[in-house]
Amino acid sequence: SHSEGQGFGLLLATAANDKAAFESMWAWTQKNLGVRPDGLFAWRWEPGRGVTDPNNATDGDLFIAWALQRAADKFKQPAYKDLSAALSKAIRGKMVVDGTPWGTMLKPGAVGFDTPQGTVVNLSYWVFPAFDALNTVDPHPQWDALTTSGLRLVEIARFGRWQLPPDWLLLVNPLQLSPNHAPRYGYDAVRIPLYLYWARKMSAGHLAPFQQFWTHFKCESFLPGWVNLTDNSIDSYGAGAGVQSIRGLLTTGKTLPARASMSTQGYYPATLGLMAEVAAREGTRK
Repeated sequence: SHSEGQGFGLLLATAANDKAAFESMWAWTQKNLGVRPDGLFAWRWEPGRGVTDPNNATDGDLFIAWALQRAADKFKQPAYKDLSAALSKAIRGKMVVDGTPWGTMLKPGAVGFDTPQGTVVNLSYWVFPAFDALNTVDPHPQWDALTTSGLRLVEIARFGRWQLPPDWLLLVNPLQLSPNHAPRYGYDAVRIPLYLYWARKMSAGHLAPFQQFWTHFKCESFLPGWVNLTDNSIDSYGAGAGVQSIRGLLTTGKTLPARASMSTQGYYPATLGLMAEVAAREGTRK
């Protein structure tokens, strides 16, 4: 498991009003991933081995904090608000960097992303609806500053034929694709428009590159899972139902009308599909 997956599950449990599932997942997360001294969570755990990488993943931490904030209201448990606030402060203290040429930045993890070429970031870690929510339990200007910097980077970090943002971005001037990762718009960056919609921060300018890409493929049953942003080659197998639901949400305001049973899908496409459904209920095109 990963802290990202635990955060996704915790948040979906609040959306489903499933207190028992939330409490079970939260107990597991604390026991198995809460091993760092700084209040953040180890990102990777393997059966029979435990934590196999103690580094954190900031998107996982953000989703866990956001889920705790939601659970405090949904399940009438004020203690969750305090836990959310503590984790939010830890994220800001360790992962948020002010005063860069691009504004306030969000490190993907505590180690491994400050390279000799520059800092590497992942724009899908800018979970816009989480910033708004965490600002209610941990009021601080950095949350709004992250929204501002994220929106700016989405506007200028555009590459390839469809001018799409990459999964991994090198913060140099001008911005570049990370040399240490595949040069793709793929299964990370596909979450960017989902979070914009969810947070009601979608504008025509932010949406344009995604719409151009999605509408290029005339067959509604096919959408590439990724695009190589250096040579414009595409994934020939096609994206799963979760990515298709994000496309539907952003183009029509509706997720897939006849989605496959989530039990027949893998963890990640099923999660994307479920989050798109929650965003459809909680977000609004703007």
